[in-house]
Amino acid sequence: MMDVDAVLIKLKANSMQNVEAWQTELTTRKAEAIETLKAEGVFVESWFYMELEGQDYLIAYMRAEDIAKAQHIGRESHFPIDAMHKQFKQNWERGYKATLLVDLENDK
Repeated sequence: MMDVDAVLIKLKANSMQNVEAWQTELTTRKAEAIETLKAEGVFVESWFYMELEGQDYLIAYMRAEDIAKAQHIGRESHFPIDAMHKQFKQNWERGYKATLLVDLENDK
């Protein structure tokens, strides 16, 4: 069994240019980003954008061995890409933690 986590992030006004730059940077440095996921014990990390009533939001989804451990390792990380991600968080106004209701997994 793995841990699952999701959060809705309200962005500060006029942050979309920074979101696009962050997206481009992560896409360009995908191999490096995946190395950080491995170090954190994260199997899946997905990000979504949505606009709701004129406000910009991100949705972050993570599946890991242990979410709390992964988040701790991420906070303590010295990977350059994690430093860039920490800087990007300055665009966040507020986070809203989601509560897992159903988690279906195909074990094949």
